[in-house]
Amino acid sequence: MMKTADLPNRVPVFPLPGALLLPRARLPLHIFEPRYLQMIEDALKTSHRLIGMVQPYEARGENGLHAIGCAGRITAFSETEDGRYMVTLAGVSRFRVSAEVAGFSPYRQCDVSWSGFERDLGATERDPEFDRPKFMASLEKFFDAYDLKTDWDGLEEADEELLINSLSMLCPFEPEDKQALLEAPSLTTRRETIVTLIEFALRGGQSEEMMQ
Repeated sequence: MMKTADLPNRVPVFPLPGALLLPRARLPLHIFEPRYLQMIEDALKTSHRLIGMVQPYEARGENGLHAIGCAGRITAFSETEDGRYMVTLAGVSRFRVSAEVAGFSPYRQCDVSWSGFERDLGATERDPEFDRPKFMASLEKFFDAYDLKTDWDGLEEADEELLINSLSMLCPFEPEDKQALLEAPSLTTRRETIVTLIEFALRGGQSEEMMQ
């Protein structure tokens, strides 16, 4: 387990809309753009092997980044015959972007602060107010409404952090909603946010484009 002192002050960032990574969760990535292929190769040469996942800030145009992202450590890596990379990131900690670094790198890099996210490096978080039967009933209605498929047995057996974080990452919420889930200060708040998003969707608040 990494400690705050092990975390670098600068990380390469991958601004991918709708792709959410959370601490202690895993995110598979298919890398094919040359600049991000280079990013993976450079990250693998470091001792920490960290990459920062950050949501682009659409309101500020193509180059805007949200202030908070999450760093993941490359824990699995394979190369296809045509030169693409399949990697898995294991979520380590959220961070706050201090400044984007100008330079000659083909990919973007940011100076970051890990302050305020010490809990991310700790033990599995609990949600003492979690009502699993009620939550799962709402989730089943949501999946039925949008014709989504899942391993219900696996969801039933997952502990609350794995369940809530996995749904935050996998459910087809809008990028700004994903950012709200990332920035949730606690697992309880994240679960409450998911419930709000599900209820909003079931009331018809989400357009069909959400599922594209």
